[in-house]
Formats: sequence, C-alpha cells, structure tokens
Amino acid sequence: MNTITVLGLGAGDLEQLPLGVYKKLVKAQRLYVRTAEHPVLQELVNEGISFESFDAIYEKHDAFEAVYKEIVETLITLAQSDSIFYAVPGHPLVAEQTVQWLVQAEKEGRIQLEIIGGQSFLDPIFNALRIDPIEGFQLLDGTMFKRDDVQMSQHVLIAQVYDGYSASDVKLTLMEKYPADYPVTIVTAAGSAEEVLRVVPLFELDRAAELNNLTTIYVPPTSKREDRLKEWSTFREIIAMLRAPEGCPWDREQTHETLKKYLIEEVHEFLQAVNDQDDEGMIEELGDVLLQVFLHAQIGEDDGYFSLEDVLESVSSKMIHRHPHVFGDVKVESSDDVLRNWQQLKSAEKGNQNKRILDGQERSESSLLTSYNFQKEAAKVGFDWPNAEGAWLKFEEEWQEFKQEISEGTTESQLDELGDVLFTIVNVARFYGLSPEEAMIHANRKFKNRFHFVEDSVVQGKGEFSGYTLEELEAFWQQAKQLKGDE
Repeated sequence: MNTITVLGLGAGDLEQLPLGVYKKLVKAQRLYVRTAEHPVLQELVNEGISFESFDAIYEKHDAFEAVYKEIVETLITLAQSDSIFYAVPGHPLVAEQTVQWLVQAEKEGRIQLEIIGGQSFLDPIFNALRIDPIEGFQLLDGTMFKRDDVQMSQHVLIAQVYDGYSASDVKLTLMEKYPADYPVTIVTAAGSAEEVLRVVPLFELDRAAELNNLTTIYVPPTSKREDRLKEWSTFREIIAMLRAPEGCPWDREQTHETLKKYLIEEVHEFLQAVNDQDDEGMIEELGDVLLQVFLHAQIGEDDGYFSLEDVLESVSSKMIHRHPHVFGDVKVESSDDVLRNWQQLKSAEKGNQNKRILDGQERSESSLLTSYNFQKEAAKVGFDWPNAEGAWLKFEEEWQEFKQEISEGTTESQLDELGDVLFTIVNVARFYGLSPEEAMIHANRKFKNRFHFVEDSVVQGKGEFSGYTLEELEAFWQQAKQLKGDE
C-alpha cells in the first residue's frame, strides 16, 4: 500500500520551518498542498520547488466541509498509483480537518499515513498575545463555529478565518454572546516577519484587511460575572451563591416542597405571556421558570441526592431514546406515528407489569388537569366517546341531574353531581383540543381585570359599592368588556 506523507509548513515563514521538514519538501517528487497561500511555499517556489495546490477546489464549493472532503478523496485516489506528499499550514494535527479525515481513512485501512509535524501556530500566537494557556483556552474552527462552543471565561482562539465571509459568520456568532463593541484581536502570521496584531471592536471584525490563510481571531476572557450573563455556567454559579452559607437567607431556607407554589405561579405567568403574544414577557417568565428549575437542582445537589448534570442526562437520554426517527433508523410518516412510538417507548421504559392505566396522572395542584389526564389516558385504550357528540350528550345529562339535585337533593348529592358536570365539561374541552386549565386561568384573569375596572369606577364615582344598584355595576362591567377588548 502506498503512503501519503503529510508535512506541516509551520505557522510562519521559511526561517521557522524545521530542517527535517525542509529536506522532505525539497526531495518530494509528488507534492500536493492544501493551499498555495503560505509564505513557506512562496519562498520554495523561488528555490525551484514545484507542487500542485488544491486552491481550485475552494472555488467549486460553498462550504469548507465539501472542499476538505474532495481534497481528501483526491489524495486517496492519487495514492493508489504511487506514494505522495501532502503539505498543510501549521502542524498537521492542529486544526487541520483534511488530516483528521486522512487519519480516519487510515483507521479504515484505505491508506497508509506518515505525519511529519511542523511548528504549530499556537506557540507563536501565545507569545504574540502574551497569554498563558494554563489559564484555560479554547481552539475553535471558524468554519464550524457554534455559539455554544464558546466559554467566555477562557482565552478563545478561532482559526480558519480566511476572509471577510468567514469572519462575518464568526462575528455574528460571537455577537450572540458578546457585546458588539467587545475587543477582539486579529492575529496574522504570528511569529514571522509579517506578524500583525490588530485590536478591533467585534462589529468590525469582518471589515479588517489582514484576513488570510494565516489569520487567527483572539477573544479575551470576560473577567466580570456581569459580562457573561449569557453563559449557563454563570447562572448556575449565581444560584449556588444564593444557596451558599454566606448567600441569601430566604434562598437557603427553601426546599422542594416550599418552592412548589412558585413553580406553578411562574408557569401560569408564562402561559399568560404566550396568550398575550408578549415576546419580552415570555423572556422574563421563562427566566423565572428556569430559576425554579435551577433552584430545585441546586437543592438536590446541596442535599447530596442529585445534581443538574443528572437532570440533563435524564432528559437528554429520554429525548434521544424516544425520538428514534431522529437519532436512529426508525421511519415515520406523520406526527401520529411519532406519538404512537413515544407511548410505546415510554411504556417500555417504565414497565407495565403492575402499573395501572391512571397511575401517575394525578396532579395535586389542579383538579382540572387531573381530570384531563385521566380522560386522556382512558381514551388511549379505547374507553372514550367516538366523537364530541357523545361528550355533549353526557354533559347535558349530568347538567339535568345536577339541576334536579339542587332542587331536591342534599349538599352531599349536589356536590357529587357538580363534580360530574365539571368532569364532563373537561371531557368536552378535550375533544376540541382545549386545555381546561388554561381556559380557567384565562377566565380568572379576565374576571380580575374587569372587576378591577368596576372597582376603579366605583372609587372614582360615589366611592362605595353600596352607592350603586346592581344594574349600574353591570353597566361598568359592560364598559370593561368593551375597553379590554377580550370578547
């Protein structure tokens, strides 16, 4: 099997190139380079050394991944007839995707590989920026850069930022976490005679003229907690401090039980923001819900029973397992197939040997939601009306029985029939895909708003409810309906 010898061209000019690598380049008969845009290659041309670059492939594709894959497959094909040399910028095993895929091809037995390192661009960059990597740093690929890759408390180096287009992508991604005027450093040809360092505000990153094949972007760490509030780790740190011995007395006193009511309140407030189509409200209320989640997780960690990592592992594992049509090979045709698979997988996870159908469906904080859950689970096994008409007939039947008990029955029988009426109303709502819990929340809030208007009208008028007839109060109510615009 022929060999592909990979050579590292180093981070700068010919003066920095190791002698052994230079000798290999001089003697190479079939030399290919990922790109000719490198100072070492420009000097080798002057010495009469010839090579073939893959720069033309860059023009064929819109994404770097496709470029690199074609380069790798071309190299593998070329190596079938003879051994070849392949030169890349920097060190072959530092931020060089084509070499990583060649290594994978070697593991698969497709090629034989020899790697001869050049100087990594990291050493001269650390020197140029005067930073110590022991403080924590990240090396990220600008062509596959994602917001969640960034840890704002560390030194961040972003390689593979070749031009204004790639710099624009990096800029927009960084601005999802950093302010627009955050200072970043553009490092070009670090360690060479052409070394250039330029500090610019983040929003100007893609306007810089020094962007080329030897460019790395440096984002300094954020030292202040207030500057990294978009980091999950910062929020977790804040919650831990609130619960710490020197933290907030109220937060330290809370338990899972004492926080239950707050979680319910925050969820209801978020639902109201959704109903109001209030984006700012949703941001605030989702934050309040998230606060409750993190508080419960911190209490679990403080008590030694579980941590936030356990919560994340549990829900992530569940999502992967219950979505085999996304993370596996299962094929689905519709959302009905998805729901059917979900229930089957859920049942298999929890085990059905000794479990009754309605087990686990009670919600102590909401009788309406408990009724909805009971009916939904019973319907899954076929215990249900074939359509909404049956539910309506049942409601009318229960309503008549309730009216009769009001006329003739005892308090106990009246309460019993009222429960049946409410239960059938929930059933009717279920047939139309309506949440009785949300409906009740909306009705309560609507009543509160309208009654506040009536109360304000009374205060601004005669000052006392007793000064108005019921008809006059009803008139205020009708005005409230018109002003609120909710009917």
